[in-house]
Amino acid sequence: MSSPAISEERALIIARSHHCVRCLEYSYKRVVVKPAAEALRAELGEVWHAELICGVCGLHQELGIDADGDILYVS
Repeated sequence: MSSPAISEERALIIARSHHCVRCLEYSYKRVVVKPAAEALRAELGEVWHAELICGVCGLHQELGIDADGDILYVS
């Protein structure tokens, strides 16, 4: 039996604790976490999709988070 997926609040904490891949800072001016698209859920096992905009360099990045809270990808 698998454990239930992490909450949206936990996914937000995980997203905010990931550094910017360009400048390596942890300061974001915008973080949005929403349920993953059905295609990504089926293909990668993604449960939460996070969009982040760095507050230092302005980089837009996306994270895929699975049911255990692990980051599947950063783009």
